[in-house]
Amino acid sequence: MTSLLKNIYSPQDLQNLSLKQLESLAGEIRERIINTVAVTGGHLAPNLGVVELTLALHRVFNSAVDRIIWDVGHQSYVHKLLTGRQARFATLRQYGGISGFPKPEESIHDAFATGHSSTSISAALGMALARDLNGEQYSVVAVIGDGSMTGGMAFEAMNHAGHLKTNIIVVLNDNEMSIAPNVGALSGYLSRLRTDPKYSKGKDEIAELLQKFPHGNKLLKVVDRLKDSLKYLVVPGMLFEELGFTYLGPVDGHDIKAMITMLQQARAVSGPVMVHVLTRKGKGYQPAEENPDRFHGVGPFDVSTGAVKKSGGAPSYTEVFGKTLVKLAKEDNKIIGITAAMPSGTGLNAFAREFPKRYFDVGIAEQHAVTMAAGMAMAGYRPVAAIYSTFLQRAYDQVLHDVCLQNLPVTFALDRGGLVGDDGPTHHGVFDIAYLRHIPNIVIMSPKDENELQHMLKTAVNHSGPVVVRYPRGQGVGVPMDEEMQRLPIGKGEVLREGNDILLIAIGNMVSEAMKAAEKLSVQGIEAAVINARYVKPLDEELILDYAGRIKNVITIEEHVLMGGFGSAVVELLEATGQTDIKVKRIGLPDEFVEHGKQDILRANYGLTAEGIIETVLAWGKDVKKVRKLKAIRARG
Repeated sequence: MTSLLKNIYSPQDLQNLSLKQLESLAGEIRERIINTVAVTGGHLAPNLGVVELTLALHRVFNSAVDRIIWDVGHQSYVHKLLTGRQARFATLRQYGGISGFPKPEESIHDAFATGHSSTSISAALGMALARDLNGEQYSVVAVIGDGSMTGGMAFEAMNHAGHLKTNIIVVLNDNEMSIAPNVGALSGYLSRLRTDPKYSKGKDEIAELLQKFPHGNKLLKVVDRLKDSLKYLVVPGMLFEELGFTYLGPVDGHDIKAMITMLQQARAVSGPVMVHVLTRKGKGYQPAEENPDRFHGVGPFDVSTGAVKKSGGAPSYTEVFGKTLVKLAKEDNKIIGITAAMPSGTGLNAFAREFPKRYFDVGIAEQHAVTMAAGMAMAGYRPVAAIYSTFLQRAYDQVLHDVCLQNLPVTFALDRGGLVGDDGPTHHGVFDIAYLRHIPNIVIMSPKDENELQHMLKTAVNHSGPVVVRYPRGQGVGVPMDEEMQRLPIGKGEVLREGNDILLIAIGNMVSEAMKAAEKLSVQGIEAAVINARYVKPLDEELILDYAGRIKNVITIEEHVLMGGFGSAVVELLEATGQTDIKVKRIGLPDEFVEHGKQDILRANYGLTAEGIIETVLAWGKDVKKVRKLKAIRARG
């Protein structure tokens, strides 16, 4: 650690640094983030792009009192380094370490927990209104990226903030536009003009003067129209002005001095202010600057080359999905690919290259994506909406009302179903079964391996109604891939192993763990039957009732919350059919938010491994032995 950064224990330590020292500190921070993320993985490019912006924010505002809300929050690493978490920075995103997102439990400087996009302005407005109601005095700042501005919630919040006229600052971190010096100079002049109290006072005096003349009101309207026309020509932020915001910028987001000046101006303005900051994603690290998308969220990599360290082995479920969809789309020109700003993350980038006219990226707007898919399905197409499990939560009403109510053939490719690992509670996809399976008309399936995934996709795009195909983050099991894809019968599971002592019914990636557990239990004299349920809805009622009725001891296994999950569906089936003599144990996640950490660590913690399943079975050991004894007595007559 170099000399400047090691002496930064809180944002207050920035106040005594010169501008030149702040610029040197920015370089040290970049080096620290690059070297750390190279080991831990994380969001590299977004954080490298906001180094100077974060320094300027902490120079102007006191984050222990003022509120700074980071939209999404994946760009908060610099903020964490400046707010007392240097010593633990190497534990970033590691189990038991600091989170990769803002977390109020970690620090008083983290004003609001974020992880999904487009929420910061709403949260900031809520805090500003609470401040006003309490008669307090502090600044509230929302830092939002241009990508997050594609989410409608951001504009809903700005519309409301502009109407209320409360003091709030929105910093728009725009890393797509280039910086034009002439526009910047003109905008800087206009910003200074509009933030000068004399300007507002002058406007009021002119209005009063014009109203004293005959037809003064009409003349005032003409002047207003002329003024607005001129502003549309020279002010790039007129959209924000029309929403009730004072627009400042654009300003070079890597010029600390210019940003400090702009933020000070913003703090002095009464009412909502939009500060437009132009930054470059991946700034200061060439591989990230050249490939900002690849380094947006990245695993461990080699700092000298930028090469990501791959584990090898089986392809990921995401890769298999992408390749399979391309193959299916070649056979059916009605298949459409839809993503909400995650083409590479969901594996749709290959589809986009192959079928550019049948591929649609809607931006960070999951609600729009789902209803747009419904519209295309109504017109005869077969849309496939590839959305992370945690993000489909944002479009619940659209799934229910626009797709399922009309029983439309939309396929939801639900990536990252289950524990996602290092990104933590905002990103774990462990609630989807519960919020989807109670909706009429929907079919929910989950593959036991990557080969079954391709068959499920084939089944889904040929089904007459809505289908969810839920699959986990990470590599597949490593099974051979069938050359020809088959349509699976809807609502039919499969028996993978026979046994008479206990019945293991697993869904998705837990099937392989159930099989491993069954083989190990056999060595201990306990024979477990294993069913790959395949479907959460509809359940294979005939198969489950047959085996559960004979074996009597049933364990369900799912990488999902227990409340309302797959196991609940099995219990409901047994209750509805009067099977009161069957004992059921459900293995899954408890009623709590799961913290961040490697997937294997989290699965072990919650018993979602072969060893965890075995422990649960052995806890039933006495009951299993009783069942076997009764069976033996019955067999003897």
